[in-house]
Formats: sequence, C-alpha cells, structure tokens
Amino acid sequence: MYVELILYDLSQIHCQDVCAKIGLCAKIGLLIGATSLGELTDGKTLHLLHSVDQELAVATQERIEYLPHYHTIVQSGQYEYYASEGRNALPYAFAELIDNALSATSKNPGVRSIDIRLLFDDTQGGSAVVVMDNGRGMTAKELNNWAVYRLSKFNRDYGIFQSDHSSYVRPSPVPRSLNSDISYFGVGGKQAVFYIGQSVRIISKPLGSPDVHEFVMSKEDFQKKEKNKEEIYSGVILNRKPADDSHVNTDEERFLHSLVREEEGKDSFTAVVITAVQPEHITYLKQDFNSWTRELAHIYHYYVHGIHGNDILTQFKSAPFILFQICLVDRSPRIPRLLNLREIDKDMQTLYINSSVAEFEFKASRGPDARVEGVIRYHPFLYDRETYPEDPYALTPENDDDDCFVLQAEGRGKRPIFECFWNGRLIPYSSVDEFEWCARPKKVFTVPLECYNRISGVLFTNDSFQVSTNKLTFMDLELQLRDKETIFTRVLNGQEQRVKINREFAVWLKDCHEHYDKQVKFLGFQGTTTRTDVPTKRLQSPWAKFKAIKWDGKTYKSGQNVKSLKTQPILFGSIVQFLLYGDHEGDIYATGGHVQIALEPKELYNEVRTIPISKIDRQATAASIKKNIEDELAKLPDQLRITWPEGNPWPEKAVRPAGTPMGPIQVEILNKKGEAMSRLPVANVNARKLSIDLKVMWHSPKGDVQTNSHIGIHSPKWEYWFKVMENLNKLGKYTMRLQTILSETSANEWAGKKLPHYELHFSIKESSAATFALPAVPCPVQLGVPFSLPVEFKDEFGHSTQPPSDIKPKLECSSEKCLDDYGLSRSTKIHVGTFATGVTSFYTLGPPHLLVVSPECEVSIENGTPVGFQVEVQDEFQNITTHSKLIVRCQLLGAPDLTVDAVDCSNTGSGLLLTKPIQLKKVGTEHILTAKFGIPNQKAVSCVERTLRVLPSTRVFQVEVYRQEEDSNDVMVLQNMERIDWTAGDTLGSLRFRLYDEGGRLVPLTPKLANNIKVNWTAEVRVAELVNGLLPSVSVTTTAQSEHFYQVAFRDQHTVETSFFIVSRPDEPERLRIILSETTVRLGEILAGNIYVEVVDQYGNKTDTLSADSLKEISVTANNLDTSTLKVEWQNSSGSVLVHGVRFSAGSPGPRELCFKYQEFEEFARVKVMPGAPVKIILLDAPEMPIHVFNGRGLNTPFLLQLCDEWENPVPDQRVVINCSVASAYPLAVSDPVFVSLSVCRGEHEVEFRGSFSRNSIPGPIVKLNVMADPNNPVNLNVEYDTEAMLMAGDVFPVFKVTVVSEEGGPVRSISPADLSMLLWQGSASGSRPPPEVSRSLRNCTTSYKEIPERVGKYMVQFVLVVGKSRCLWSSQIALNVVPNKPVKLVPDTVPPTPVVSNSSTQANRTLLEKLCLNIMDKYNNPAGLRFSGQVVVKVLSVEGEDTKDLPRFQNKTKTLTYSLTNGQSTITNLALMENSPGEDGAEYQLQFCPVIQGPAPYLAPFTLLFRFYNDAESQKVVAAMSKKRDQLSRSIEMYKDILETNKQLISELKSRQYSKVCVCVCVCVCKSAVEDLIAQKKAELERIQNQPRRKCTMPDPFKGSPDVLGKIAHLAQVEDDDVAKVISWHLLGDMDCVVTETTAAARKIYDETQGRQQVMPLETVFWRPNNRPLPHIRNEGNLFHPVGNPVFVRDLLIFPEHAESCNMVFASLLGDTILVDDLDSANHYRKGVVQSKVQCPTLLTRHGERIRSNGKFGGLQNKAPSIEKLRGQVFGAPLPKEYQTTCKQIKLLQQLSVAIQKTWERQKDYDSHMQYMKSPEMKEKQQELRQQEVELRDIEQKLSEWVRVSLYFFCLFPSNVDAADSPPAKRARRKTRRALGKSPTS
Repeated sequence: MYVELILYDLSQIHCQDVCAKIGLCAKIGLLIGATSLGELTDGKTLHLLHSVDQELAVATQERIEYLPHYHTIVQSGQYEYYASEGRNALPYAFAELIDNALSATSKNPGVRSIDIRLLFDDTQGGSAVVVMDNGRGMTAKELNNWAVYRLSKFNRDYGIFQSDHSSYVRPSPVPRSLNSDISYFGVGGKQAVFYIGQSVRIISKPLGSPDVHEFVMSKEDFQKKEKNKEEIYSGVILNRKPADDSHVNTDEERFLHSLVREEEGKDSFTAVVITAVQPEHITYLKQDFNSWTRELAHIYHYYVHGIHGNDILTQFKSAPFILFQICLVDRSPRIPRLLNLREIDKDMQTLYINSSVAEFEFKASRGPDARVEGVIRYHPFLYDRETYPEDPYALTPENDDDDCFVLQAEGRGKRPIFECFWNGRLIPYSSVDEFEWCARPKKVFTVPLECYNRISGVLFTNDSFQVSTNKLTFMDLELQLRDKETIFTRVLNGQEQRVKINREFAVWLKDCHEHYDKQVKFLGFQGTTTRTDVPTKRLQSPWAKFKAIKWDGKTYKSGQNVKSLKTQPILFGSIVQFLLYGDHEGDIYATGGHVQIALEPKELYNEVRTIPISKIDRQATAASIKKNIEDELAKLPDQLRITWPEGNPWPEKAVRPAGTPMGPIQVEILNKKGEAMSRLPVANVNARKLSIDLKVMWHSPKGDVQTNSHIGIHSPKWEYWFKVMENLNKLGKYTMRLQTILSETSANEWAGKKLPHYELHFSIKESSAATFALPAVPCPVQLGVPFSLPVEFKDEFGHSTQPPSDIKPKLECSSEKCLDDYGLSRSTKIHVGTFATGVTSFYTLGPPHLLVVSPECEVSIENGTPVGFQVEVQDEFQNITTHSKLIVRCQLLGAPDLTVDAVDCSNTGSGLLLTKPIQLKKVGTEHILTAKFGIPNQKAVSCVERTLRVLPSTRVFQVEVYRQEEDSNDVMVLQNMERIDWTAGDTLGSLRFRLYDEGGRLVPLTPKLANNIKVNWTAEVRVAELVNGLLPSVSVTTTAQSEHFYQVAFRDQHTVETSFFIVSRPDEPERLRIILSETTVRLGEILAGNIYVEVVDQYGNKTDTLSADSLKEISVTANNLDTSTLKVEWQNSSGSVLVHGVRFSAGSPGPRELCFKYQEFEEFARVKVMPGAPVKIILLDAPEMPIHVFNGRGLNTPFLLQLCDEWENPVPDQRVVINCSVASAYPLAVSDPVFVSLSVCRGEHEVEFRGSFSRNSIPGPIVKLNVMADPNNPVNLNVEYDTEAMLMAGDVFPVFKVTVVSEEGGPVRSISPADLSMLLWQGSASGSRPPPEVSRSLRNCTTSYKEIPERVGKYMVQFVLVVGKSRCLWSSQIALNVVPNKPVKLVPDTVPPTPVVSNSSTQANRTLLEKLCLNIMDKYNNPAGLRFSGQVVVKVLSVEGEDTKDLPRFQNKTKTLTYSLTNGQSTITNLALMENSPGEDGAEYQLQFCPVIQGPAPYLAPFTLLFRFYNDAESQKVVAAMSKKRDQLSRSIEMYKDILETNKQLISELKSRQYSKVCVCVCVCVCKSAVEDLIAQKKAELERIQNQPRRKCTMPDPFKGSPDVLGKIAHLAQVEDDDVAKVISWHLLGDMDCVVTETTAAARKIYDETQGRQQVMPLETVFWRPNNRPLPHIRNEGNLFHPVGNPVFVRDLLIFPEHAESCNMVFASLLGDTILVDDLDSANHYRKGVVQSKVQCPTLLTRHGERIRSNGKFGGLQNKAPSIEKLRGQVFGAPLPKEYQTTCKQIKLLQQLSVAIQKTWERQKDYDSHMQYMKSPEMKEKQQELRQQEVELRDIEQKLSEWVRVSLYFFCLFPSNVDAADSPPAKRARRKTRRALGKSPTS
C-alpha cells in the first residue's frame, strides 16, 4: 500500500477528515496528527508506507562525527617508546622536549639556553621534571595550537606559522644541517610528557608581551571531564603577570613558587613542567644519571660542540653552540647534581672523533633539495690493538691473554658504518651499513680487508628525508641513498669535486693504511706447520713460519733475545720463529701473530713458549735482557756443602772396620752467590722443589751393589739431614754419592745440565772375631764313630777373620738314647761356646704322607655364607712337612654350580681354606653337601671328605602386602602385579606388609629393617608405622578408567619388591552435567548445536546411570521456552542424552536459565538471549518541535535513535544503516548519536529517519527543524582607513579597521585576530584575488605600526580571513600610493671613481671630474628634491675635514666653486685644479659638495669625494691606474655582495615561510601506492594479531551496552599472567557474574527483569576513597622486615580496558588490600612478619593457587584454587599485546602520510627553485669571482700604500731628480720635503 497525499490548504483541513476521505482508520489518523500537519506548507507531499520493508523513494546519506579518545594523547607515548630495541626510551622522550626548545631558541641573538631540572625533593612537593628555554615563547594562540594533537608546524594559524601553506620556506642550507628546524609534527611533545608523567603545565612568556600564559593538561582532568560528560578537548589558559604565584595552592606543587619567581626580568621563556612522574622513571633518572645524560650528549653532539664535534685533542675549543644544563635535585640535604652536556666526553661521537686520524668528506644529492653530508673517519691499527671505539651497548666477552689468538682484528666488526643525523640531531634507531663504493671488495683489493673494518661514519641529512613522528627511525633513507639516481661527490677543502667516488675512497683508504696503520711485516717465509697447543681444532692449521718481523721500525730475527710484556711471569728468551695463522707465502703484512720463544736461561727453564707478538717488550734493550739472564743463571744451584754435625768426618779414601757408623750428614745446596736454596728459582707458584738423593755403592767382585739409598727433604731448620748409617759391613770399596734432584720427577738434570752433586770414596775392612762356625759336619753321623770338626772364625758380620791370640777352644757333647730298633737316631747338638753358639742339624723332614682336615665333625652354615677348614700336610711321622706345589683343593658336591676352592701349603705345610659364599637356589629346608679335600699332584695322599649342612638364610627374602581392617580377621593379600578396581577419589587404607626369610619364616620388624622399606606413592613414610607393619594409605586418582602402578620394596644389600595396579572406577552419581555447543540465541530463533546431558560423579566422571529408557524422566524448563520445538533424544555412540530445538518466544534480552531435571538431580545452564531482528526505530528523549538551528551549524542536542525488535527490545545490530531525508530534498548526514549539519534555505523543514538492512526498510521518526541565519558566520569583509593620509616611504601604515560581517549583517565578534591577514604587493589591481606570481607578506591587521615599503610607487592591499581549514574570505583590493620621505642627503647618480691629479701643466692631468649629476634623496634613496632649488658649493678639504693653507686650488685659483641646483638636481662639469696648484705630494684630499637651498629647508648631508694629488705626472699615471682598478673592483665587489645579500634575504624569507607551511618531512620519491601497500600490510598484520589465541572470558554478558551498565565484573578487567588470572578469578568467583551499573535505577531494572536472580552492584552505593597506602611491611618509607615472594597488591595487577576510574572503585571494594605472593611459604613468612610488626595482615593469595585468609586460616579445598579449565570460562581475559596498539598507530600515521605526500611538492616549489638557482654554476662562478676580486682589491690597496711611502722616500733623498717643469717652487718643495721627512718611516 502506498498513499500519496497532496495537501494544499492545510490550515482548513483536519487530520480526521483527511483520513475519512481516503478510508484510513482512526489510529493512522492519530499518527498523522502526531506529525503536526499544520507545519507542512502548500505543495508538500506526505508519504505513508505500508511496512518497513517497503523500498525507499530516494537515496539517503549518513553524516557522523567522531572525536578520538583522550587516550590518544595520554597513552600515545606508551606505545611509541616502549618498543625501544632493548634500550630505555626516557632519553628519547627528553629529546622531543629539547627539539621544541631548540626551535624556540633558533632566533636568539645571544646565548641559547636549555635547562632540564629533575625535582625529586619530597619536601618541595611531588616529583617533577622541568624543561626550560630562553626562546621566543608562545602567545595564547600558539599555546592553544600546541595542545592540539598532530597540529604540525605547517598548519598552525598564528604568528610565524600561518595558514598560508605556500609561504613556508625550508631553512637555508647550513653545515651539517644544524638549523634547529626539528620541532615538526605536533606529536612528540605530547607523547613525551605523558610518557614521563601524567600531567603537564606549560608556562610561557612571548617576546614583547607583558603577560605570562599558563596552560595545564592532565590525565586526571581528562578522566574528570569524561565522567562529567564534559567536552574532553577543552581547557583554560591562565594569563597572569610575571612572578605571580597566587594560583599555586596545592602541596604537590610547592616547587612552582620558586619556579614562578624566576620569571622576573625575563624577556621571553617557555617552561614545560611535568608532574606525577612515573616511579620507574624516577629510579632510572637517579641511578642511571650518567647513562641517560651520555645518550643525550650523543643525540645533540653537534648542537653542543659545533659542526666539527668534540675534538678533545685540539687546543682550540669552539664557543658553546648551545648551553645544555641538567640539574638533579634530590631529597635534602643532598647536594643538587649539575651537569653541562658539553662536559661529557664519553659519548660515541666524541669517541669516534678522538680515536680517528683522517676524515673523508662527501655529499650525496638526490633531486634538487635532498642533500646529505657525510664523513668517514679512519681508526688505525696501532701495533697490537684496534683503535675503533667500543660500543657501550655491545656485550664484549672476556679474553684470556694467554689463550688469545689474534687471527684477524675485528675493529668495527658487523656494526653498521654510518650513524644518521637529521637536521643535526641523532636518529637513534636508524643506521646505514655501507654504500657500494665503501664496501669490502669481493675480488681485487689494494689494502688489507681489515682496513674496511676500521672506518666509522656519520650522515647529516636535511628534512627532505622522512623520519617517524617520534624521530627514532628514518623511513627509507638507506633505500634512497642506494638508488642509482643518487649522486655522490667528494668534498675537499670545502669544495665539491665531481669525481669517481669509489676510486677516491680507495685511494684515501690506502693512504690511511700506509701512513697511520702500525702493522707487522713478516719476513723470511719458511713453510707451514700445525700447532697442537691450540685447543680449537680448526685453528691448529695452517700456521705460516717466518724468520723475522719488522715492527714499529725495528727488526726482530730468530735467535734474538727478547723480553715479554704483560705475561705472568715476565719471560726472557731467544726467538725460535714467528707464526701467522693462514695459508701465506712470502713476505706479508698482518695486524698480529705469534712468536715462539726459547726461555732463557735454558739451564733454568728449558722450554719453548708461544705468545702473541704484541706481548714483546719493544722498550727492552739487549744489555738489560742479557743482564737479567745472567742474574737468573746466578740463582741456579752450583755446589753442595757437606758438614758432619757430630765431628766424625770421613775423609776421601778412608778405611773403616765393618760396622763403623757413618754420619749424621748435613748437606746444603748453594748457588753461585753462595746462598743456600731449596727450590729452583722459577717465578711462578709451581716452583720446583729440590731434594738430595744419597746413595752408597759397594763395589763387590760381581759388580756394584747399592747398600744405602735415602732422599733428603729440605727442612728450614736442618737443611738436608741424613741420619747415621750403620749397615756398612760388606768388605771392599765404597762410593757415597750425594745428588741434587727434582722432588717431583727425581730428575738430576735441568735444562740439559746436571744438578750439583758430591762423591766420597772409602773402603771397609773386616772387624775383630766375634763367632766361629763348623763349616763341614758329616751328616748323618753314626753314634760312637769319631769325626773331625773344622772351626772357622768370623767377625760379627760373618767375615772370616783372624782369631784372637788368647782364645782357648772348649767342646761339649750331649746325646739321648739311640733308637737302634728302628735304625734311626735323635738329633745331636754340639755347643761350641766362646763368644757365640753354632748349631747344625743331623736329619730332614719326610715327604707328604697324610692330609689332616679340621674340624672332623659335620659343619652347619646358612645359605649364602662361606665356610672355612684348617688343613695340614704331614709326613709319615706326623710332622708337618712342606713340598713344592703343595696345593690342597676342596670340591663341594651335592648341588649344581658349586665352586672349587684351594689353598697353597708349599711353604708352610698348613693353611686355612675359606670357600666362596655358597649360593643355592631357594632352600626351604636344610640341604646336605659333601666337601672333598685332596692334593692333585700327590696321588699317594688319600682324599678326605667332610659333610656340610646348608640351612635356609635368615635375611629378608619376600615382601607380602595385604589389607586388613582394624578389629577384623579378614585378610586380603595383594598378589604381585595384581590389578585392583577401586572407587575414584577414594582412599585405599589399612594396608599392611610382612617380611619372610628364605625358609618362609616371618621376620620380626625392627626400626633398622623398617628404614629399608620404600613405597612409590608417597615420600612421607613414618618409621613408627612401618615398625608395626603399616603402610601409608593410597589416594586413588579422581579420574575414572585410569591405571596407576604402586610398588613396595625392601632395599638392603639385596632388593626385594612387590607391586600392584589400581584401576579407578566412577563414584556414585552426584549431579547432572550440561554441555552447551552454543550459548547465544536470538529471540524467536532456535539455539544452534546440541545440548548434551550426562550424569557424573562428584569428580565429573561420567557414569552409566542414563540410558534410552531414562528419556521419560528428563525434563527441560525455562521462562518463555517454546516447548513445541524442544526435542530430547538418546545417542548410543556417546551414551548421552541430546537436547535440541531450544527457542524463546518472548521476553527481554539477557541470560536465561535452562533447568534440566532427572529424578532427584537438577542442573541449570545459562543461555544468553539476544534481541530479535530489528523492525522499527524510535527516538529517545525527543526534543520540543520544531528544533531551531543556525544555518551551516550542527545541532546542540544529538538525536538518540534506537533500533528495536518486535518486543521493543533494543537491538545492537551495527549492520543496520540509518538514513535521514528532508522534505525539501536537501541531503543530510547523520550518525548515532545523530548530529545534523544543515546548509539549506532558511525556514522550516522536516527530517525523516529510516533504517535499511538487507534491502528491507525500517521505519523511523520525523523531526521538524527551523533553520535561521547564523550571526557568527562571516560572509563579507569591510575595510576602513584614513584615505587622506600621506603614505611616506619607510613610515608606518595608518590603522586599517576591518569589520567581519555576518549573515545577519552585523559584525562577527568571535573572530580571532590571528585568522585575519593583510596581503601587500606592488602593481595594479588583479580582481578579487592577488596575482599568484607575487610574493605575499602576511601581516597582522590589528597593529598600526607596520612599515610602509621603502620604495615609492603604486601598491595594492587586500585582506583575507581564514575560516576553518579550507575556506577564505577576501576583501576588495585597495590601491595605495607611496611617496618619498623627507630629503636628507645629496648623492650622485653614480659614484665616480677616485680622481688622481697632479699640478702639471697638462689640463687632463689636473681634471678632477668631467661630469657629475647630484640629486637630493631621502634616507631610502628615493628622489625627494622636486620642490627644492638653490646652489651646490664645491670646496677642497683635507682628509681630516680641515681647511688648511696648502690645499689645492681650482682653475681660477679659488678655493670654492658654485653650481646651480634645480628641482633637487645639479650637474657638475669640467672640475679641475689650477696649474702648479699647491698641495702635498702623494696626499689624499676630499671634494665636498654642499647644497645651499633657497628658503626654509631641512638639513641635507653634503656629498664628499676623495682624490689623490701628486707633483709629478708619472706617479699620477701609476697611481691613477691602480686607483681606477681599485674603484672598479670595489664597485664589482659591492655589486656581487648586493646580489648575494639579496639572494640571502630571499632565502631567509622563503625559509621563514617554510616554517609556516603545512608540510610533512616526506621524501619526494615515496609514492602513494607504496604507502597504500604498506597500510594494507599493516591491516593484515593487525588482523593476524586479533586472531591470535589468547585467554578470554567466555561468561555471557547480555547486559553490556545497556544504558548506565558497565558490564559483568568478569569482563571489566584483564590480567596478563595465566596463574595470576586463575587465582584472582577463583578468589572473586562468587562476584564474577555480578553486573556493575552506574545508577541504582539501572541495577533495579536488571533485578526486576531477571526476577532477582542476577547480582547487581550500582556504583552510587559503593563507598570508595583513593587508597595510596603502601604494602603492610612498609612504614615511613622503610621496610619493617625483608619480605620474600615479591608481594604486590592484587588490584595493581588488573588492567582496565575502559571505565578505569569506575573499575578502580569496584575492585577496590571487592579486593580491598588483598596481596599476591609467589608461593605458600612466602605467604606464611610475609603474614608472620606483618603480624609480629603489630599490623593487620589482609588476605594473601599465591601464584600457585593457595589462599591465606585475613584471619590466618589456610589449607583445605576451599582455600585451594582449581585448575583454570575447571573455572569454566569464568576467568579474566588476557589483554591484546602491545604490538596491536603500535600497529594501529602506525596505520594512522601511514594514512596521514599518504595524504601528506601529495602536498609536499606543491609546498616547496618557491624554495626549491631558488635553491636550485643558488646552486647553479652561474652563482658559484659569481661567488668565486667575488673572492678573487676581494683578493685583488687587497693587493692594490697594499700597493697604493707602499707606492706613497716609496715615492716620498725617494723624493726626500733625490729632490734634484724631479722634473723642473712639473716641480713646485723651491721654497714650497723644501717645505714639502721637510713634511715628507717627518712622515717617512725611514727618516
């Protein structure tokens, strides 16, 4: 249905009548009536639609307005500076503020001062950072523009930086681009201050202003405005008098009083005061003061020290370029710390400059304006080290000098060559590795490759190369410089040279290498070798060998003695050879190598050491080395000194009786100096000790036999001491040798030389007789038969000797009864006794006959133990006998695998035979074995057998585990490897164990045995329980169907174990478990996915309770649940119940509880119900109709439109587009909230709102508007001024009164004067706009003292008002006539050359001027004498201006001449001197032309002209020629200077305009497509970051987005760490579902909608106050005790994405002072320390999930957090990574860059063209000509002065040689001679 009503006379038609006529119902009629038909005019059409889905008649547009959140400013620095490549970004934040100060002080005529004050004195208020400069200051408008984020220097509309983009001129080129033009983007200052702190106060006094302007911006103010719904981006500028501190009234800002008082007497300044400084920044600024100030000195090195940098070695120091002062004020009484950046000499640029020896300057040009200056510095290699400075940020490993092999000097290493400076300041994160022409060559090279690692460089760019807004990186500097179009030229002596840069660099590098590198030349190649002393295998080969080296002007050869340097110890020795790593041939240069040294003296060391060549002492002389070697030789042991302490010396070849004691002997080791010593004089800790080896050799007939050998150890008291030797009893010759040996090796040589020794030769003879012997006795002997007994006398050592003279032999004999029956006799002993007794035996033992084994009875032993038997071998007479190979063997019989044992009785005839332990398999009862003994090689000896009884072992042989309840006789034995089914989560207790021995006997339990019992399910085993046979209980796992292994073991010398398995089964049914596939559903739609219903036990293990027969007992209920679509089914595969078809047919959006019931079990599942499909639009808070609005202006009150479904629930569907249309067909754009901007005809209009979605129309409300004229909209400029005023050149303009006329016709009073500009140009009118080719000078129209142009002529003036960013309002053009100013002087048209005349008779030689035109001019050289007439009087004066007597006369012999002056002009012709005119030869005079005006006239300055006077014509000609040349040069020089000065002024003007241009530093070669591609890449990267998995809160929150609703507590905060998020979420588990609202009404609404089931918390009822208290262990800024576990408030770990202040209130009330620590032990330690300090301890949480309540209670399941999975999504989410915010900012910057690229060329045309002209060959040629002419002029002036002195001198010496015809009279000549002599320097 579509109805079109065309209404004509609406005033006479009622709405009911209209409806009745067309057949509409009354309801529609009421609706039409509600639209106020009376407001429609004739000819209007009313459209009535049948449904919202009907197509629209016309297309609509939507206008939106958006403002960035204040976090754009407050948090901008956080993301800009936190990505700082591992460095602290605070110095770079300071650099942004210093950049602003540099720009502000760039025009200072005197000293430029920048102060950084760090005020950390708590007694003066809060912490603050102040950056102050003495620059030009800022006006109120400039201060306002500073506060605008991203309002760059090019689009500011005040003062110097005006809105005319084309007027910006880049600064003229200066060396190193030190133009201070580095305050650029309007971003860095805001980022820096909010990175450093949270509040900033700008205090500024502009030059020429009596007032101080002050502005404050703070995060707290932003939050307050947001909370109060005020305009965020607005503020107040305080205008006050200097030194007025009445507005400072807070304790936190007490320091401002002294700061404000410093304003007194300052012409201009700016101070940036940052407060609420971040605590980590304060710590860094204090502790790392030297580090960050050094970084600042590096950034602004060339601003601090000038274009040549900080050259410490030069005596000349440049004046301070800029004064950088830093002051750190800490807590009193600490002295403030002051530092000038100029005093820092450790920054990298200073190190580079002072370690270099040569520089290679070059320039790189790309395009007309992109210029780069570059410097490459060479750091030479000096003998043993590289001088390339170390990078302080690089980690340098420690090197051991002895193990350091210098294979190749690193120098620069892999670091880039060039640091990059932009407009004179460092860009820290950008560097250029190298260019093609200075890179290491790949093939042919003329210098060693390591020379390329000895260069560093600096690049100085202007602002044609783009940098990032934080000035940390260049965009694409290296890419542009590597482009083929980039031209490199070398700069030599300040002049650019177009040469091949690669060739020039190679020549320069070679020259540096040859002149500055001090390297080593290896000579005499001898081949290659392999070094095994090198630990690294790959460095062992190849090593080239050389005979000699040439180093530092000296030659070192093989065999030459050298001394080492910096070694432990210092080495002296001779050179063996030189070694150089690598495959070399012939002579070669290298930076280092190694030398092999044979240590000297060889007698002392005898080893070869290899050291680096750099450790050779080049200062040591050959004499000193030789002397040292000799001194070392004198320390070696030289001789032995022997002394006999008891006075019994043995001389050489002494003869002593046998047995004579020898000694004791004392020995000393002496060196050549006679000093005693005990060790070798080796200068290290392992000095070798010396010992004395004493050996006594007996020279027997069969050879030498050693009789004595002793090693003497040194004793500090007795030296080397040898005790008495009493064993010298062998007859013959002896030699005693004392030999010095090394204690460690017993070597008697050292370095090829034998150590000191001593020999003593002596002899031993027999002693006196002491015994006799019967050497041959017949054996056996028979009783009664005589026999002879020869007797031999011997001394006490058995040596034959002579018997004593008085000896009397005596013979005694005794015998026993003979055994003649057996044919044997007993032994007979003969005793011969004089001094001793001799014995002989008459019988021997018999062969083995019998084997005797003890014991003879049966032996019993335990299994596993050995057994022993005593065996004897007897002859037939029962005597124990011996025999060779008499081995008794024992073999055990009666069991398999028994051992065989034996004992050797060859020497003793008896022995103990011990068997190995008998190891029989399990012996249940006793076992009988037979031991068989025999002698294998004595068959005649019978074997013997013994019986062994082996009993079972009593050690533990079996462990039995059983279960027996107390007071029960039932025993359940657990067999080994048995599987046991047990209930999950239950405890298997009453476990016991028993120990059995091998015989099955029960082993009694003792504490010792109990300690050997081990179980694998717990480490806490009590010995007391084990002694009683009790085992620890087993806790069965809570997971069903899992199998676990358990073991009980007895570990002694042998391990006995038993084991079993426990398989857990589900517990009894406990509850229902509901699993939802989807949790969100729209009203009227079916919930997607299935719902699984299961019955689980208490641990969540699924039970088999449910079956297909259980479906009838399962019910599902919920509010407004549509049961017609609900289905319940059984799924056999999973054994679960499936529920699907869940649909809600009515109600409000929000969470709905689905109730599932089965028998006695009941469970709820929460589903988030979303609004239904949108069907209509309603207007919230509809204003009174009609709404009045100014033309072109927006509405003050937004239209709040709400999408609703059919149940009138709000629908947050962003896909619906809401459009509006006006009945008058004027398009409007709207947003949500809707701000309408109208620019239509004035009158009443209707605006209809309508939504569209998927081609469906959604009806909306109609709004009536009344459009009125805007009294503040300027439409015209009206200019008034004094048209009768005379505009004289150089004066000031009259006051121009400019009125801005509005639409209503009245003046607009809200216009800022800074938006109004005056344009002035010379010429005629050009229509409504000024001509484009003229230069425009913007002037503030409100001032009346601006100067009129200095040149007369016709000028045009036009005023322009800048309205907004793109609209300009122009006035009509006004013609002005500039007339000359007051006449002040008389000047010629052209200054004539200096006349040179003489007093000769020739007229031409006496003529001063042929023609000269004089005019009366004003002070600006405009003709100003049209109404003046009179005379010009000419006269001659001395140079001093005096009228002396001897002045030259004119032709008529007069002193003056008169010429007529008409209308300010006079012509002087043929002015000459008289013949023979008086005057001093060679003197200089002046002609004075004085104007004499008829009538009253102002004073006019006369014109003077110098001339020279000579007496002879020749001198006149010479001097005239030189004077003419001088005048020509003077005029030419002045002309050139005028041209250059004009161009300089033009460049300065263009540069000043460039400051005010809207321009971005963008490289001209960057194309827009490349930027767009980069934007696309960044957006893809942003999407990737968003899609990365991270922890999220899956709890539904249907109330978020509703009016005055913040959302559920689980969604309000985020936590980074997973463990922390788990424990906090568990701690707040009961509150996670609570909805936080701003008002009680909103909370009550949710409460009513959910029928009281939903928790709510209105902020209006929350009591909260800021709590800045420290942790409980901190009192008065000190620790009560030392805490462990890193305690921190839990609330400080929460991150609030939005509503930070409200969230702080919520969580402060929920958490209070809850503290988080690392673990439970740390928490108990912390609580104990707090409580013992008499302080209340709050609740403690641990990262492991434990909780200690505030009352001290901990433990149990209620104080232990479950795993994060069991929280079921009720956990705080993780925030997006910082990379996300950084990428968003980069996208914004790139989008702005894309817009700015297009404008860059247009805004630089004037500047670029003129700079190109200044750099053209023509201008360079003019500058060269200017310098040459200045030199020529100085030469001519010097020659003129010398000519005058010489001519006077010769005239005085030879007055007769002067031409008589041209000479003055004699009297006059003598007078002149006397004057000349008086002035001559040689008189």
